[in-house]
Amino acid sequence: MWMVVEPSSLSTTRHLSIPLLREFAMQELRFVWLEITGKCQLACEHCYADSGPKGTDGAMQPTDWRRVIEETARLGGRMVQFIGGEPTLHRSLPELVNHALAAGVEVEVFSNLVHVPSPLWEVFAQPGVRLATSYYSDDAAEHASITKGRGSHARTKANIAEALRRSIPLRVGLIDVQDGQRVDQARAELDALGVTEIGLDRLRQVGRGVRDQKPSLDQLCGNCARGQIAVAADGAVWPCVFSRWMPVGNVRTAPLAEILAGPAMVSTTAQLEEHFGPVMSPRPCDPQCGPNCSPACLPSCWPTGTGPCGPKRGCQPNYDA
Repeated sequence: MWMVVEPSSLSTTRHLSIPLLREFAMQELRFVWLEITGKCQLACEHCYADSGPKGTDGAMQPTDWRRVIEETARLGGRMVQFIGGEPTLHRSLPELVNHALAAGVEVEVFSNLVHVPSPLWEVFAQPGVRLATSYYSDDAAEHASITKGRGSHARTKANIAEALRRSIPLRVGLIDVQDGQRVDQARAELDALGVTEIGLDRLRQVGRGVRDQKPSLDQLCGNCARGQIAVAADGAVWPCVFSRWMPVGNVRTAPLAEILAGPAMVSTTAQLEEHFGPVMSPRPCDPQCGPNCSPACLPSCWPTGTGPCGPKRGCQPNYDA
């Protein structure tokens, strides 16, 4: 749901129809992906964002991202996730993390953890910040065959251990993308390291993940636009990071509140609900949604919280339930 928490936030939507304003007023924004860059040291074979070494930071400037964070806070957003690409490659990441915390918004940084500069560890160790990463195998060669990064297994494993040593909240998503992949062994390796939040996701046929299908609603978990949206490095707004073919606006040309109340969002939400139904679909959630999601968590899954999902910080129950 998206809820305006300040009367002034409605000023940008006065030209919209009464039905749209009612739709807007009934909903509450909780979680926003901020895809701040397309740069990445890796070129994972399944990357839904098609990111890599040749990626860029896009058209969004730090001032644009700060404004989006402020709008998220005004709309009731409880958490933002910095993602990419590899968000640690964006020079303004520390500033943006601190800006979110100052606005009262929790932060998750979704990193490949291949390289973490020393100053960033201090940023990540702040209260209200957590980390997330992906993992593929306990076998270094198999891991590298997926990430296309020599030595990526050892470096990611070492930084997982460092995050745990520093008591930084961390969750890891195991991504099953190859036949016969050593996913079970990878889970055992993570267990041995002391990781307590481990999820499993499948290949999403979006971006470089396309194999024998085209990007479609069948590649989604059913929670897009359910209190969560994604903002891209060019300012595009999507229902989630996987629904990249469904833009509903651009924050460089319109305020976030206006986009969320706009006809494109209303139409897209209707399309999603027609496909998935009005209640969360019992489909596997992706690691970005949270590793401990279940149909008991309504209306969607979040990177933080407790409730029907158990004590782990994996998803957030319906606050209105």
